[in-house]
Amino acid sequence: MTEVQLDLDRALSRRFAAPAEDARATRTTAALEANGITVLRAPNSAEAKRIVLDLIPAGSHVHQGASQSLEASGIAGEIERSGRYEPLRPRVFSMDRATQADEIRRPTASPDAMLGSVHAVTETGSLVAASASGSQLSPYASSAGKVILVVGRQKIVVGLEDARAQAAYGVHSGVNKFSSSIASGRPTASRSSSAMRRWGSSNA
Repeated sequence: MTEVQLDLDRALSRRFAAPAEDARATRTTAALEANGITVLRAPNSAEAKRIVLDLIPAGSHVHQGASQSLEASGIAGEIERSGRYEPLRPRVFSMDRATQADEIRRPTASPDAMLGSVHAVTETGSLVAASASGSQLSPYASSAGKVILVVGRQKIVVGLEDARAQAAYGVHSGVNKFSSSIASGRPTASRSSSAMRRWGSSNA
C-alpha cells in the first residue's frame, strides 16, 4: 500500500509541476479577464514582485495568506519590513488567540489589500483555493478592499475536477476548507488581480 501511494504521489507531483504552455496560459488569461479578473503576466519572480508592490498604495493595511510564492519572490518580506505598508500578519502573530480573537478577526477579515495565491486556475476562468483554517477565504471572496494573487503557470488545469485534485494532492498541508470560483464573478471585478508567473513552482 505504501509503495502504491508513493507512486501515486510522484505521478501527481509530475502532473501538477509542469508550467502550462503559452497557448493554455493565453486561453486562461482571456477566460479570467472575461470573468472580471485583471491578469498581469510576469516573466519571473522579480517582475511579479514589482507588479504586486506597484498595486498597493503606501500606508495600506495588508494581510496575506500562507504562500510559498509570496515568500520566495520577496513580496512577503517587502510588505513586512519595508515600512511602506501596515502589515497585519506580524501583528496577528504577536496576539493571543485565546483572549484577543476579536482583535485578530476584525482587521484580517477586511484589509485594504489581501495577498495570497490559489491552488488551481481553470482554463474556464475560475480560481480555486483550499485552506486549513478558512481564514483567507472571506477576504478573497468579498471582504478585502483589493485582492492580489500570485499564481504560477503550473497551476493551470482544465476544469474544476482537475482543480480539486490539485488542491487535494498538490499541497502538503491540511485541506479542511474549500472554495471554488472565488472572485470569478462581475461583482468582484474591480478588486481582483492575478499576477501569473511564467516560471517557478510553488504549492501555494
